[in-house]
Amino acid sequence: MADRRVKKTGKDSDGDITSLCGDWGEATKTQAINHIDGKIHTYYVEEAGYRSDVHTYTENGKKHLKTYADATSDNNLDNLPDC
Repeated sequence: MADRRVKKTGKDSDGDITSLCGDWGEATKTQAINHIDGKIHTYYVEEAGYRSDVHTYTENGKKHLKTYADATSDNNLDNLPDC
């Protein structure tokens, strides 16, 4: 299992996350969800000295990605630059 640092994200016109990007390459939202839920890879964001793991959640029957809340918003997926 690889621990993948996310440095950028792809977003659609509504701002929803569509992909995760890092030095390791790019994973679509679906791939990242499958990796996390299947315990194939972990994903995390590290900004301003804070690490936040990416996890999946279900809303209105659809799976999504987000980081755990912590002391900074710098490591939120929405706040990362585009892939």
